This record gives sequence, C-alpha cells and structure tokens, in this order.
Amino acid sequence: MIPRPTDKKVLQELIDAFPITAIVGPRQAGKTTLAREFAGDHYFDLENPRDVVLLSEPQLALEPLTGLIVIDEIQRAPDLFPLIRYLVDTHSEQRYLILGSASRDLLRQSSESLAGRIAYHELGGFRLDDVGKDQWRRLWMRGGLPRSYTADTDALSHQWLEHYIATFLERDIPQLGISIPSSTLRRFWTMLCHYHGQIMNYAEFARSFGISDMTVRRYLDILEGTFMVRILQPWFANTGKRLVKRPKIYFRDSGLLHALLAVRSREDLASNNKLGASWEGFALETAAKAIGKRNEELAFWATHSGAEVDLFWREHGKNWAIEIKYADAPRLTASMASAMKDLELAHLWVLYPGDRAYALADGISALPLEAVEDTWKYE
Repeated sequence: MIPRPTDKKVLQELIDAFPITAIVGPRQAGKTTLAREFAGDHYFDLENPRDVVLLSEPQLALEPLTGLIVIDEIQRAPDLFPLIRYLVDTHSEQRYLILGSASRDLLRQSSESLAGRIAYHELGGFRLDDVGKDQWRRLWMRGGLPRSYTADTDALSHQWLEHYIATFLERDIPQLGISIPSSTLRRFWTMLCHYHGQIMNYAEFARSFGISDMTVRRYLDILEGTFMVRILQPWFANTGKRLVKRPKIYFRDSGLLHALLAVRSREDLASNNKLGASWEGFALETAAKAIGKRNEELAFWATHSGAEVDLFWREHGKNWAIEIKYADAPRLTASMASAMKDLELAHLWVLYPGDRAYALADGISALPLEAVEDTWKYE
C-alpha cells in the first residue's frame, strides 16, 4: 500500500476540529483505504448488505456508539444526515467520518442538514509526493487511481481503466438515479476527450453530437459531480480587453483520458496529437492539489488576442498564476508579460517537464513539475 501522508494529515486535523468530516472523490480513489487508517471504532459500508441491515433502524444502531464512526457510501442513505446532525449535537463523544463518491448530491444534502458541523476533504488520485517525485512520468501515463498506478505493466493498467470506465457507465451512473444509456454516455465521454484542455463551446459540441445545449450541460454536470472532469471557469478582470468567457474542460485523471484515447504506452502518447493537452491537464491537476484550493476558487484567464494563464487564484490578498508548457526550456513570452501586468500578479510560475528552476523575468519563473508539491511558498 502506498502511504498518503499529506491527505492523512489534513484529515486528522479536520477530524480533531469538526464533529463530522466528509471524504469525497471518485470511485476507487482510495477513500475507504484511507478512512480505515483512522481506526474508527465503528465502520459501516452501505454497499455491504450486512451493514445496510444493521442501519435499517439507524437511531437504534448509532445512538449508543462512542468514538469515531465511519459511514462509507453515505449518498446511498440521505435520510441519515438529519439523524447525524441530531446525534453530534446531543452526543459530544461521537465523531463521524463519512465517505461519498457523488459530490453534488452529497454536498447539497449535507450542507442543508449539517451546516457548521461538517468539513470536506476531496481525495483524488495519488499525489506526486505519494509516489515519489521521480515517478511523475508513470503517474502521468497511468493516472492516479491506485489500482491503475500500481498495476504490474502499462497493459494491465490500461485494461483496469477500461473495466473502470465500463463499470462507471453501466453500474455507478444508474445507481445515482441517472437514466442515461451507458452507450450514449460512453460516446459522449469519448468525444469529450478531444475537447480536453480546450475552451468549451456547448453549441458546437451539441451539434456534433446531435443533442441540445442543455443535454450537453446536463451530461457535463454528471461527469463533474462524479469527479470525472474539471470545469474550469474563466476569471474576469476589468482590463479593458476582450476576455474569453466560456469554461475550459479537463479530464481529472490522465489515465482515464489515455484509456479513452486508446493510448496504451508512452510511445503511443509521444506520437498522439493530444500530447500537449494531456500534459497540460496532468500538470494542472498536480498543481491544483499542491495549491489546496477547491475548484470554484481556481480559474483560468484568456483574452481574445491570445494572452492567457492556465491557472489563476487568489491567496493572502494577492493574485497568483501558473502557465503550463510542454517544452524543454520555456522562455518569456508576450502573453506572460501581459498576464503579469493585467492581472497584477505577485508571481507567475511556468510549469514544465524539466529538472531546473530558473527566473524568466521579475516575478516570473520556470518551475519543474517535480518541485510543484514542495511546500508552497507565496513569494
């Protein structure tokens, strides 16, 4: 088992501070494995028929318990949220760690019932620090889902990802109450991978797929809500320039993207026309984990004249940005200089697959991917 010290540390801090902590994230990301490391006094898995029976009378089952109580796949029993609110309000000796794979439903239900009592931690695939900084090429190729990353060969990793996609479409989506044929969603998903890293034009995509704009948005909501894609919104700044106002779309796991593109090896990836977009998405997810921001706190910025940054956020009252380049030695560009000025950036990092950090200009520096998960410093 590959340890996940960063996520474990964050979770321990949340469990100590809040009566209820939720781990949300995609299927097979390791939520259950991580939760079991906290040695909960009581563990319930709502995919286990025995535990479902045990919780058929939830108040009788939960009220006598003390210590840490873990409930896995909580979205299967939304009626538990009001009860958990009552129990933590009246039983100070109880702590809950709840796990769910469907973020949108889980967050809506819990925010309505547990406001002020709950903290959330999103667990995605492995971080770079989990697997070792020198393993970024393997992490990029296979993605961060544990069973894909730890497979004995790239071929077995690809095979596992194909089964993961089929299971997600044929079992997980219907269990979420979404009645979309798996073949339809598979075709939608496959077509969407060609938009990875691009500005999303809903109308254009709808025409090419033969559906309405609203259906496209609905399908994307499903994939975003189950942590399959990231919809990155544009940042609007009053710069007097014409800004891009449509979102960008990224597959959150590079291994899933490669499986959908039928990329089975590093050689396949090197010759694929989505190589640069794949790198951009992988580097962006790696950076987002290091920054530690929720998706709604992250954005990109782009003008119609071509100036852009791939990731923008605010921290400590200042503006920060990352531009991602698949290049041996990135150089200063007019786009970077424009972003520094227009966004009033405290610093702009240019993330690239090299091994040396160096300055490009005042406030702009090239940063190797290997260094992105080191202690983040706002210079």
